[in-house]
Amino acid sequence: MWFDGWSDVTRTVLVGTSAYVALLVLLRITGKRTLSKLNAFDLVVTVALGSTLATILLSAHVSWVEGVAALALLVLLQLLVTWSTVRTGSGGRSVVTGSPAVLVCDGVLLEEALRGQRTTASEIRQALRQSGVGGLDQVAAVVLETDGTLSVVTAAQAGDRWALEDPSAAPAPGRRPDR
Repeated sequence: MWFDGWSDVTRTVLVGTSAYVALLVLLRITGKRTLSKLNAFDLVVTVALGSTLATILLSAHVSWVEGVAALALLVLLQLLVTWSTVRTGSGGRSVVTGSPAVLVCDGVLLEEALRGQRTTASEIRQALRQSGVGGLDQVAAVVLETDGTLSVVTAAQAGDRWALEDPSAAPAPGRRPDR
């Protein structure tokens, strides 16, 4: 249990190092988007890659080739999903990633949206404080992003409100539908 022999340690070091290098090569080939933190789907893929790498490192029942094939499969599936969501527009993207949700609009807490997203006024207050905002009267919007973070946009920062628009939703507050 504490030590089964140097052959197991040697296997872990050699297979682990080569699997790690293979993962780095795969990630370098596929680009930055593969490990982005844009939404829950990306987090799941990142965790799955880590879990697969750990399995390759620690399980003598998984060969290096099987492990690298599993890593390549996860990366390929991530590429396929992101490629298809980019090409299908917001409809396809929302199936995989969800949609951002406006929780505060023009200084007003949207109680129904808060309940629907299981978010509290305390969490909104915390996001405001972290953004250096002292009151709702200064807020154009607080948005729950697809990665679970809260974005605070002050009235002074809102500009033409283009960043507050969601193609699948109604026009952003204060924004004319024809823009």
